[in-house]
Amino acid sequence: MLFKNKKVTERFTYDANQKEPIIKASICNGEQVAGFRDIHTGVFEEIMCIRNDGDLRVFKEKYGITGEIKKVY
Repeated sequence: MLFKNKKVTERFTYDANQKEPIIKASICNGEQVAGFRDIHTGVFEEIMCIRNDGDLRVFKEKYGITGEIKKVY
């Protein structure tokens, strides 16, 4: 796993009143991309590709996200 032992040192923030974290997943090939969707306009901002649980953990740690992230197909 690529990020298994890597510690996240840089933290980023996002406006929780304007954006929500989601994972966009493809139905046909299973590709997953983590990012933020604007609550008002629905525009999706891609942040990183999610290949395994380690990538998802890194994304959540970078942005201080706790709990589950909604998956959109």
